[in-house]
Amino acid sequence: MSKKVLIIGTGLGALATALRLSSRGYSVEMVEKYHRAGGRLNQLEKDGFTFDMGPSFFSMSYEFEELFRSCNIPNPLQLEALDPVYSVRFANREKPFLIYKDLQKLAGEFIDLEVDFEAKMKAYLLAAKKMFHDTEDIVIRKNFNSRIDYLLKLTRVPLRHSPKMFRSMWTELSNTFQSEEARVIFSLVAFFLGSTPFHTPAVYSLLTYTELEHDGYWNVKGGMYRIVEELLRLTSERGVKIHYNTEITAVRTNEGKIDSFEDTTGKKWKADIYISNSDAASFRGKILKRENFSDKKLDAMEWTLAPFTIYLGVKGKIPNLIHHNYFLGSNFKDYAATIFKTSVTPEKPYYYVNVSSKSNPGSAPEGCENLFILCPVPDLRHKSDWSDSGAFAQTILQDLSTRIGIDLDAITLTKTILTPIDWQNQFNLYQGSGLGLAHGLNQVGGWRPSNKDEEFKNLFYVGASTTPGTGLPMVVISSKLVMERIEKDYGSL
Repeated sequence: MSKKVLIIGTGLGALATALRLSSRGYSVEMVEKYHRAGGRLNQLEKDGFTFDMGPSFFSMSYEFEELFRSCNIPNPLQLEALDPVYSVRFANREKPFLIYKDLQKLAGEFIDLEVDFEAKMKAYLLAAKKMFHDTEDIVIRKNFNSRIDYLLKLTRVPLRHSPKMFRSMWTELSNTFQSEEARVIFSLVAFFLGSTPFHTPAVYSLLTYTELEHDGYWNVKGGMYRIVEELLRLTSERGVKIHYNTEITAVRTNEGKIDSFEDTTGKKWKADIYISNSDAASFRGKILKRENFSDKKLDAMEWTLAPFTIYLGVKGKIPNLIHHNYFLGSNFKDYAATIFKTSVTPEKPYYYVNVSSKSNPGSAPEGCENLFILCPVPDLRHKSDWSDSGAFAQTILQDLSTRIGIDLDAITLTKTILTPIDWQNQFNLYQGSGLGLAHGLNQVGGWRPSNKDEEFKNLFYVGASTTPGTGLPMVVISSKLVMERIEKDYGSL
């Protein structure tokens, strides 16, 4: 008889797990607090425009290939390589840097700033490549039964990589490049982890290898939400049922197992196996009432920056923007040092602009563009009052208008602003933290909340908040790891 699985949440990790398990004979049911699936990988439709709400970078495409292949399904996603992969604009420099995968073209961007750039970048990428391939099958794609198990697996990683565990990404870049611009640009990958290069271990320099050489960035034809739509279609074909507007608030247990979960209406949800796609740390505190994950303990942990997002539909084309764009100031170190723990809205914010209509014209009416603007800000522990959100958004839009030479206010057709409060309320993000727990050495691998509950035998976790960590490909790997846990305990059906 088929085992019944209840998955709490419908983010990418949950949907990928539902596809894997339903393809293997498990009966899967899902509950979702929001009115639509996807979690942070969601979509906003307004006034004829379509915006990707959260994740906008697609990399390590082979992890998605593995997902579909493991379920005997042809990959339904249509992908187009992006090159240049992104642009970077500094406040004190009119011409943007275009970041190409082609190393010679990339070197041309730094010809007046960095002597022997090509040779330096080759060496940097080679070291990152070795570290990536020396660790991916040892610590990235592996479950850990304990912290000791994790440490034992780490001993299999070549010792030459160990210094990168104990120095920052910024230090690593400073040892390679002389120019401030090169150091800043190639440290931006730290923001994908919701942190800064001064707080991020140098091991994550491997991300530069994945974005420039290993796989690059891709446009998902139709927008990022196509991933969710295809997974919804495939899981539905395999009998997966989803219940929306259903928020889990309580648990009932019996003899070391979960007996049922309870929603806001008092309805009980029963299954043989339970998987939470909610934040693995806050779920243990809020729902399971674990003392180790009390509000006080959670607040003492390191969390990633919160998102402040603007979704702007404009009339006319913006020729000097590409698909992915960064806008930086001239005070990078000072900005990074204060952004985590301030209650004051930044006066000169750093931000990212995604224009998916450059690659997907259908996401905006003819002759229009859709701009998704994301500015990392302190989480709600440090800035709880967002009554200044309108003024802050205007600061960003005025700065962007000046730097692209177009008055955005004059051509705006639709505008939506989401603060960290909105992100917390809509998607259960602890204190509005955009990517959950940070990736310091004390919160990765065996020190990250486990994907198997420490008390209840039939409860598991999937998503960015558990192993191996944040980012769409990591979340897909997370779904594979939790499936392996379940198959080990319950067998293949």
